[in-house]
Amino acid sequence: MSQTSIKQAALRTISLEAEAISQLAGSINEEFTKAVDAIAATKGRVIISGIGKSAIVAQKIVATLNSTGSPSIFLHAADAIHGDLGIIQADDVVIMISKSGSTPEIKVLVPMIRNFGNLLIAIVGNTESFLAKQADITLNTTVSQEACPNNLAPTSSTTAQMVMGDAIAVALMELKGFSTEDFAKYHPGGALGKRLYLRVQDLFIHNEKPAVPANASLRQVILEMTSKRLGATAVVDSENKLLGIITDGDLRRMLEKNLPLEKILAQDIMSKNPKTIEAEAMAAEALDLLRANDISQLIVTDRFHYAGFIHLHDLIKEGII
Repeated sequence: MSQTSIKQAALRTISLEAEAISQLAGSINEEFTKAVDAIAATKGRVIISGIGKSAIVAQKIVATLNSTGSPSIFLHAADAIHGDLGIIQADDVVIMISKSGSTPEIKVLVPMIRNFGNLLIAIVGNTESFLAKQADITLNTTVSQEACPNNLAPTSSTTAQMVMGDAIAVALMELKGFSTEDFAKYHPGGALGKRLYLRVQDLFIHNEKPAVPANASLRQVILEMTSKRLGATAVVDSENKLLGIITDGDLRRMLEKNLPLEKILAQDIMSKNPKTIEAEAMAAEALDLLRANDISQLIVTDRFHYAGFIHLHDLIKEGII
């Protein structure tokens, strides 16, 4: 198979699946809004079931709903009819996912759910199927063609199912007013979670806090920068208000001028109006400032008073980058 043929197969797959997704627009109708309203109003959980590839899609939708504030549980259709039906409680909403809507497991499971009295939502690729006719709400994910060259392997159809699940999740987020802060509650681990909840004050307190007065001698400045090992020092007044910053670069530029060293004071070489960030700011904001200004550290302030330094290494160490 030539490289050209490989590329053509890939592009054909993308085109067919993109078409399948675009066709879903017609399924965003009153049935869809009824499904979203029902899920939002339930006092129970969302139980999502399927078999085969649809079961894998169901697990992904469960993960998305859980992470966006809609408690959900995956129930494999085959396991359900062999003892796992006890998962379903009285207030739960059940979503069944199936391309054909008529598999043996579906035909056994659906009547049981109907007997329980739970609301049943079908995400189905055949609106004339057993599942579609038994469901309270039917979401149509019919596709004209699978991306599989034999039109057999679930490809376009599972993509459509996945997108329908995402559409439900996003609609629920907006309906509930699900915020960034809410999202952080469910994602405390990893870089994503840390970007959403970690603040500058959680990091800079572990660093040294170099500072000198405006009238400090060059020797004092160098000793402070060396002992605190941050490559910089803040310059503050008697009330700890920030006046400026002195960095290694400021020292090098000062030496290039061949000035009499014994007369140089901190205020002579400091950079006024340095880049700062409030202690309560998000750590991700600090990262954005560092990147935007191509610098490696920021002075942290607390209501205009000098509080310390946050360094790029602090953010790297926490895995935010």
